Amino acid sequence: MRKTISYQASAISYSVYGMGTAVVLLHGFGEDGRIWDAQVSFLQQHCRLIVPDIPGSGNSALLQVQDLSAAGQRSFVSIDDYADVVYAILEAEKIDHCLMLGHSMGGYITLAFAEKYPERLTGFGLVHSTAFADSEEKKQMRAKAIETIGRYGAQPFLKNTIPNLFGRSFKEKHPERISQLIDAAAGFTAEALQQYYQAMIHRPDRCQVLKSNRLPVLFVMGTEDVAAPMDDVLKQVSLPGISYIHVLPDCGHMGMWEAPDTLNQLLLAFIHP
Repeated sequence: MRKTISYQASAISYSVYGMGTAVVLLHGFGEDGRIWDAQVSFLQQHCRLIVPDIPGSGNSALLQVQDLSAAGQRSFVSIDDYADVVYAILEAEKIDHCLMLGHSMGGYITLAFAEKYPERLTGFGLVHSTAFADSEEKKQMRAKAIETIGRYGAQPFLKNTIPNLFGRSFKEKHPERISQLIDAAAGFTAEALQQYYQAMIHRPDRCQVLKSNRLPVLFVMGTEDVAAPMDDVLKQVSLPGISYIHVLPDCGHMGMWEAPDTLNQLLLAFIHP
């Protein structure tokens, strides 16, 4: 069921499926909630799924900076602001506790949520994501991307970058699926993508969130992931008290599409151990 709430004068869209244990699925950059369709089809038989479109994606309106920041303090929307949006959705759904699973940028939002609202979580997962802050080199790359998006627009940028998210074998065997994702991203504005990059540039290192909480944490990584490299993620898996660690062989950054059946089973085992 598609639902909408108003947050800071922006209409935020999300979908609810199934019954039982509440599980929030947060998509990443250049995606919307539909990226989880294969997981929704499987998991809705086992739990209650909350699948938002992050502000500026899908059917959700962009957040406005002036509505969120005190004068003179900051001029960008933060990852924490997106976490607050998710909190508002849980409040609207009267959900006191949930599991939260975030892909890529959705993982950054999950970590921000775990830091701000730990009492609302029973566990969380990073699907092709990391607790590390951006390196200076990465920040410079994102800043350059902001300029490129402003110059050429959202669609040419995503058309160029989306194929790099997939592993070599998948790209060779399923070019139509990559084209499908590019087509699905046609609704993005340059302003939305630039807002996401600014939020990612300014996010802090959140390894302490992994280290300090007592919740079970799921890590899913791909051997061919260049956006959240396996070597980086492996440095973090020993930080939580309870870690579930899964490596998807021959997989890039998009396990939801590249290895949906395997990922579905991994997620189910984490939701209902």
